[in-house]
Amino acid sequence: MLEILLASPPLLYGGVFVFGAIIGSFLNVVILRIPPLLEHDWRSQCRALLDLPPDPAAAPPGIVVERSRCPKCGHNIRAWENIPLFGFALLRGRCSACKARISWRYPLVELTTAVLFVATLWHFGPTPQGLCGLVLTAVLVALTGIDTDTQLLPDNFTLPLLWAGLLINTFSVYTDLQSSVYGAIGGYLVLWTIYHLFRLMTGKEGMGYGDFKLLAALGAWLGWQFLPLVVLLSSVVGALAGITLMASGRLQRDKPMPFGPFIAAAGWVTLIWGERITDYYLGNTFG
Repeated sequence: MLEILLASPPLLYGGVFVFGAIIGSFLNVVILRIPPLLEHDWRSQCRALLDLPPDPAAAPPGIVVERSRCPKCGHNIRAWENIPLFGFALLRGRCSACKARISWRYPLVELTTAVLFVATLWHFGPTPQGLCGLVLTAVLVALTGIDTDTQLLPDNFTLPLLWAGLLINTFSVYTDLQSSVYGAIGGYLVLWTIYHLFRLMTGKEGMGYGDFKLLAALGAWLGWQFLPLVVLLSSVVGALAGITLMASGRLQRDKPMPFGPFIAAAGWVTLIWGERITDYYLGNTFG
């Protein structure tokens, strides 16, 4: 079967698109359910430290066992309704039971993940770089959704992502191990330094520690050489997005905006086109 897919690019990339949509459907569950699970776990730990009785509230649903339900009426989502992309289209964006609108974010995450998977494998091919790139892409999509909703970048994702970057680069998948280690250290210290300088000058916290860890993880995957590009891209796009949202009235000046999605997007762009962008810049600057 694998040989057939590899011998036929249309079948290969079609299969990757379908696989990406399925992963995107799973990531929707992760984005929705991980924050309540973490909050419940934190609350339980705090009660245990304070010698309080266990939390009487029931634990939120897990991400594997419990079936998906309509958040409005509790209708159990049937298998055909849960088909990535097609389920939303067949239901015309409404719950089959109560007719409540289904958020467009669900098919958007599925489609985005599918397209990014195809682009990643198109760039690297069916190689260790391509397969590892799919893992990185999936985690970045999940972190983007979670940070957008909650302004949290959980250690459960960022720290394993960092260690995974160091591990794969012991085999020089994207860079050598030394560059990977320096990338992890430099990624953390860059935003840590900016954070403390901003706090000294303004008395406010400009970002969270999760941002430091995410950039450190990207440094571990890509190497320290690409950190300037990730920081530049995320800062420029983040600033433009913030100005646009404030100008349109959708973001108040004193309301924080999550920075993690911009770091994640910049990291993915750098993964795919980092060398090309860098070569183009150096060629036009010094050529």
